[in-house]
Amino acid sequence: MSDLKTKPTDRSVEAFLKGIAGEKKRRDAFALLALMQKVTRAEPKMWGTSIVGFGSYRYKYASGREGDWFVTGFSPRKQNLTLYLMGGFERYGQLMKKLGKHKTGKGCLYLNTLDDVDLPTLKELVKQSVKHMAQAGK
Repeated sequence: MSDLKTKPTDRSVEAFLKGIAGEKKRRDAFALLALMQKVTRAEPKMWGTSIVGFGSYRYKYASGREGDWFVTGFSPRKQNLTLYLMGGFERYGQLMKKLGKHKTGKGCLYLNTLDDVDLPTLKELVKQSVKHMAQAGK
């Protein structure tokens, strides 16, 4: 069984975000930082080289594999802003309809820019995802 490569580091979140190419993407990343910090009330931490994570939890799969992961986070990727919202998106149907232009993966929300989405809806989505993770951990 291999170890998870993405782990918390001591790298500076602010230095990472300041190093983002493109003023718009950098501004969006700092806006996501503020939004997630307000919702989670947690200090941001770099996970690996390109993910800003908030909080952490321990998971264990039926296979026996276990590890630590962040409760929510984001990564300003070259092609989009990737938000990590745990627990999938099925339970957030109404919010997803109101959100605006986006794509989803299993636990990832892909945004081209924050201008494409309704920010109060995005904040509520992050809030509900964090709440779901807190309840799942009980």
